[in-house]
Amino acid sequence: MTTTTPGTTAGHTPDTTVTDLYPSRGATEVAIPRQDPVVWSAPGAAGPIPGPDLQSFERDGFLAMDQLVGPDEVDVYHRELERLVTDPGIRADPRSIVEPKSQEIRSVFEVHKISEVFANLVHDERIVGRARQILGSDVYVHQSRINVKPGFGASGFYWHSDFETWHAEDGLPNMRTVSVSIALTENYDSNGGLMIMPGSHRTFLGCAGATPKDNYKRSLQMQDAGIPSDEALTKMASEYGIKLFTGKPGSATWFDCNCMHGSGDNITPFPRSNVFIVFNSVENKAVEPFAAPVRRPEYIGARDFTPVR
Repeated sequence: MTTTTPGTTAGHTPDTTVTDLYPSRGATEVAIPRQDPVVWSAPGAAGPIPGPDLQSFERDGFLAMDQLVGPDEVDVYHRELERLVTDPGIRADPRSIVEPKSQEIRSVFEVHKISEVFANLVHDERIVGRARQILGSDVYVHQSRINVKPGFGASGFYWHSDFETWHAEDGLPNMRTVSVSIALTENYDSNGGLMIMPGSHRTFLGCAGATPKDNYKRSLQMQDAGIPSDEALTKMASEYGIKLFTGKPGSATWFDCNCMHGSGDNITPFPRSNVFIVFNSVENKAVEPFAAPVRRPEYIGARDFTPVR
């Protein structure tokens, strides 16, 4: 279906026609088979991910790694996270999202631009090399953030597909985006860890309901738009099951942009913190939003398409 892209921002002229392969935020919820590859590189292409692991990623939509960065490095990143979340200037920055109940920082966006430490991590070939291999091209950072889940009541993230939001509200045309979540604290089976429905990345779930203006201001604390129905989630969970990720600090999970995923509240005494980096192909640059009245801020959905070198 070819549509006129909605959503204009002052000073920007939208593309007049863009093929919307994944309509969402309409009157009804719709399930659409994935129209894009999962692994974009040519079969047998060189890269840091072994062939069997790449096949596993293509099948399940994720790849878990016991250790992506070493203990000494984790200490550096964790200290930097603590520095950022305790800095009054960072707290006052609009890129910081505060937990509604505790009033503690929940997330800090665009950390690769705020922090040289996290900028170096983004450019680490162990990180960006894997992203290039999965996406089959040079990549840029669509989003980066640190997530903080302190103990005793930090709220979770409800079930969702990142791509549904990035397509509807940021204007990413295709599913050519991959995320990596690197644990900076122990991920137990009880402290609000990441859950994914394996194989769910092969079906796009277009959610019902229009996107409110400035939806991001609320959705980063509590999601409303872009939420699947209970019926759809029940069907998907029955078909795909649910995988909960645990691991030591330094472990990592790579996952496709269309995986249905979420995390529970952390009511344990044990904090759970991670750094989260989203790489998008330079061949999949954002256009105007497909189902939102305006773009989200650039610190949430980047408009700087400079390749990571």
